[in-house]
Amino acid sequence: MKTTLTVREYARLTTSHIPNPTLDLAQVSTSAFDWLCEQSSTFSKAGAALVQIEGRQLLKLDNYVGALETPCGTRIEILPKHFEEGDCIKQSRALLRRMIQKSLNLPTREVGATALQSFDAPLTEWVMSSFLHALDHLIKRGLRFDYQRVEEEQRYLRGQLNTARQMRQPPGRQHHFQIRHDIFLPDRPENRVLKTALDIVCKTTQDPNNWRLSHELRSIFLEIPTSRDTTQDFKQWRNDRLMAHYQPVKPWCELIIQQQTPLAIAGEWQGMSLLFPMEKLFERYVATCLRDSLPKDAKLHVERKSEYLCEHKGRRVFQLRPDLMITQGDKSWVLDTKWKRLDTGPDSKNYGLSQSDVYQLFAYGHKYLRGQGDLVLIYPMWSAFQEALPVFEYIEGLRLWVVPFDLTSNKLFWSYQS
Repeated sequence: MKTTLTVREYARLTTSHIPNPTLDLAQVSTSAFDWLCEQSSTFSKAGAALVQIEGRQLLKLDNYVGALETPCGTRIEILPKHFEEGDCIKQSRALLRRMIQKSLNLPTREVGATALQSFDAPLTEWVMSSFLHALDHLIKRGLRFDYQRVEEEQRYLRGQLNTARQMRQPPGRQHHFQIRHDIFLPDRPENRVLKTALDIVCKTTQDPNNWRLSHELRSIFLEIPTSRDTTQDFKQWRNDRLMAHYQPVKPWCELIIQQQTPLAIAGEWQGMSLLFPMEKLFERYVATCLRDSLPKDAKLHVERKSEYLCEHKGRRVFQLRPDLMITQGDKSWVLDTKWKRLDTGPDSKNYGLSQSDVYQLFAYGHKYLRGQGDLVLIYPMWSAFQEALPVFEYIEGLRLWVVPFDLTSNKLFWSYQS
């Protein structure tokens, strides 16, 4: 029996009984707890931190969001920690889906703004629903078949006679024909990937509508084998004019089969798990929104890598990588995103800004702006951070702006031309 658990970033998970579970504290089974501990060591070796172990019976999640499925069947839905009032679960789900969809440039034909609000289900069910609707639309337009060369022995002549093999026929079998011919089959890389993704959905979905539609579509793919090598089949996925109607479903296949998308992290367990580092997701989301609003003569650069902090023994060391950089003519602006809540209240110390972040922007300013210009730190807007902070002056001519980004209107409360 699969159980679904909904929490948010930095929530604590325990095996002890919780009378009133919340988004920040919940109970998991012992097997799920042990598996998360094992995964923690795996992620730590890769430079990531999935959970922080705080005791024999307590884990603290890090800043990953998405969905995680354990081998015992426990599904953990991890939402962004952004809303404090109203229906936090519904709002957080809608925000997460919107950020993933825009950051990964996922198709929006079937999942528009209305669907995002009405489909109140965990992230994995939303992904599977989007895949199924895209696949259903593809099938209505028709699956692509391909000719495949077949060499076989038959009692009748069909196609071409394989003369060399026919002449080597032993006595007594010369009445059998060695032939080669082409068969028009749906067995091609794109359809094998679709079949593989569809099988995963059929096995993992818990939504009645998704289950019904997936099994209806599965009957159409009975003659198509599953992919033996999804990586190779994705590489052979054609993008020509005849395959244009296949393109909307491809990103959903990549998410479901866990083809290591730029943000998702997949472990060894092949359950329906999608994890996204919230810091990186926020950066991608802001970059996409800014790119849509820039004038034609301005250009947005993501993670510039041209400058280093210093030189040592004749080579440059400590590469500087600002999240974003805007160039317009001979002007430049360096921007860095941080998924953290700032507090402009009177009791907060330096608004909650990290001193290391301020140092980091100072280095960016000297290397990328040559000590003259504007630097921007972008934080998510919330009730205690509604407008840009007063400007910070490093030196004369080098300024740091700390500004909010509204995740509802996708608006940055700062004009880079100012």
